[in-house]
Amino acid sequence: MEPLRDYPLGERRPELVTTPAGTPLAEVTLEALRAGRVSPGELTATPQTLLHQAAVARAANRAQLAENLERAAELATLPDDEVLAVYTALRPRRATLPELETIAQHLADVAAPRCAAFVREAAAVLAERGLLRSDA
Repeated sequence: MEPLRDYPLGERRPELVTTPAGTPLAEVTLEALRAGRVSPGELTATPQTLLHQAAVARAANRAQLAENLERAAELATLPDDEVLAVYTALRPRRATLPELETIAQHLADVAAPRCAAFVREAAAVLAERGLLRSDA
């Protein structure tokens, strides 16, 4: 793969883009959805596609975007309610430091080390700014 030359992936390298079940991008159509050959749950990005997009961003000197896409790739296999719980916990005064550490450890345990590091970094910033939930 040559990230800059291959961008946008859906047009120049569609064979690299599939659904979580492995359905090729060319087969993801409204007709296939209506016929039940593709389920609505498959209309999500896969970790592999997100990592390809991260490589494009990195090759274009967009390191922050690449890091965001790499974290998204880690989260792509987690259930939606779990991702939403992480998002909610990172909002000001929604979680305690131990709760955020528990979330970070869980993310590390499910092979999401970038996300775990992000939660730990966010927890430190929230603590520094006095934005953690106080149970007192």
